[in-house]
Formats: sequence, structure tokens, C-alpha cells
Amino acid sequence: MTDPAAAGGHPCATPPSPSHPIAGRSSSAGPAAAGSAGTLAPGEALAAVRAGELVLIDVRRPDEWAETGVPEGAVPIDVRRRDFAAALRDAAGDPARPVALICARGVRSRRTAAALAGAGMTDVIDVPEGMLGSAAGPGWLARGLPVAPASGAAP
Repeated sequence: MTDPAAAGGHPCATPPSPSHPIAGRSSSAGPAAAGSAGTLAPGEALAAVRAGELVLIDVRRPDEWAETGVPEGAVPIDVRRRDFAAALRDAAGDPARPVALICARGVRSRRTAAALAGAGMTDVIDVPEGMLGSAAGPGWLARGLPVAPASGAAP
């Protein structure tokens, strides 16, 4: 991943408004990453994406996207991209829009959320169950949530 400090101007660097529907949210899925805006269970993330309340970023690798598809409404951006922070900024678009991260089992999303929070991006949310499940819960796929083909995904 690119040095998160390079993302200092990221739209999510602005602290969320206390009245924002996702701000400070932390589900029962587990503890929030230090300094992040919290965590969401997969179903909560899907509902928020459908409501236009956040952008969901799938930080897995292209081979993983090809194997399982990507969560409905998610933007696939490989966390290993040198321009990850810029791609994340572009995907977020609106500076007031929170960003949620999902990976396979919650490890990469947690680490990335913590790194981004450490770089000042306070509106980053982790989906700790991931696609395949973790100690936080069964995951996106086991919950039967919708996925889309990975065609056109940006590696």
C-alpha cells in the first residue's frame, strides 16, 4: 500500500458530522479500528451502500474478485496499488461520504482502516467479517448477500 500520509487531502479526512447516519457507528461485529469511524456487519454495509450513505471498497486482489465476485455496490480497488489512496479518494467522490473497507476475512480491511485513520482519514469504516467470514461473523457470502461479477475491476 502507498504511504497513507500521501493521502492527507483525502475527502474522508474531514471528521464526520455527529448527525451523519454512519458517523461513529460500531456494530456488534467487533471493536473499531483505532481512530476509525467504527465497524459494520455486512448487512449493515449493504444497506448503507443502497441508501447512498457510504462507498464500499473491496480491497482484495483481482484473483479474489474473480473467484467470488465483489459485494453489490462495492468498488474493487486492490490495496497493493501504488495509487491506492488516490483511487480511494476518486471512488469516495463526495468529501462527506464515509468509506467502508471489506476484504476476505477482515485482516487487510482492519489494517488499512487503521493506517488511513492514522493518516487523518476519520470516516473510514471496517467490515470485519469480510467476504469469507472471521471471528466477527460468517461473512458476506455465508450471509447470502448479493455479489456482482468482477469484470471491469481496477487492479
